[in-house]
Amino acid sequence: MRAQRVLITGGAGFIGSHLTERLLSDGWQVTVFDDFNDAYDPQIKRQNLAGVLDNVELIEGDIRDAVLVERAFMHTKFDLVVHLAARAGVRPSILHPKLYMTTNIEGTFNLVDACRHHEVRNFVFASSSSVYGVNRKVPFAESDAIERTISPYAATKLACEQICSNYSHLFGMRSRCLRFFTVYGPRQRPDLAIAQFTRAILDDKIVKRFGNGETRRDYTYVDDIIEGIVRSFDDKGSNYEVLNLGGSATTRLCDLIAMLENLLGKKARLVELEEQLGDVPLTHAEIGKARELLGWEPKVGIRDGLSKYVEWVQHNQLVGCP
Repeated sequence: MRAQRVLITGGAGFIGSHLTERLLSDGWQVTVFDDFNDAYDPQIKRQNLAGVLDNVELIEGDIRDAVLVERAFMHTKFDLVVHLAARAGVRPSILHPKLYMTTNIEGTFNLVDACRHHEVRNFVFASSSSVYGVNRKVPFAESDAIERTISPYAATKLACEQICSNYSHLFGMRSRCLRFFTVYGPRQRPDLAIAQFTRAILDDKIVKRFGNGETRRDYTYVDDIIEGIVRSFDDKGSNYEVLNLGGSATTRLCDLIAMLENLLGKKARLVELEEQLGDVPLTHAEIGKARELLGWEPKVGIRDGLSKYVEWVQHNQLVGCP
């Protein structure tokens, strides 16, 4: 029996590189599709894959390139596609909405359409808690009505969920749309809050805190997210499912900064700025569905997760890694 073959788009990124390592260790044959774009330093993404590059097939390219996507599927018979590639982030999506619309929506269409024509029946899509917008009901459940997204990024993720739903209904594709809640941990993108705060505190630079510190997020450690993704490959749900993957708890921004100060042994040089357009005041995942279908439960709480992250940052600082 041949080893199963998976295509991971965005496989050189934060979450993607962790998933690549996990699936290689589980015996999968892995193809990584990544364009190493300049949303942040491409060398960071290349470093993410450095330890496994000899064991993966790497396709460098843009998921908007339908011809290249088609070639990938003609070259290899995939059993599964995990689609993590996207233009990410709420604030940059407000500055560059067209880039987000074309990359996230057109790119996702290219992939599901290739799956259709090449009979790949298992598709996992990385969605986002941002689709809930300013949700009046807390915690957020997959059955909640999505009344209004408040950023182009969120709109693209919701649109992609609907594309997956269409292809599942029309062509029998098994689709899982996983709504990630503020993922953090080693290799976190440098533009995300925890990474920015940690680096600023270490370097005695200004920590920009948007708002009064009372906004709350449901933070989810990357190892827990990877476990949830893997469990979604063969759960017993229907052909199309949307699932929250979150820590099922909330942390105030001011408390998050205080925890980092404690772990780093240094005070932050705080500057309070106005709240940003597109940011929501609260995220909080209801994870009962993931418990039921995946047997999944987050294992790493915010304090332990931050401790693991800070340890990784300090180690990489010492050895001179990016």
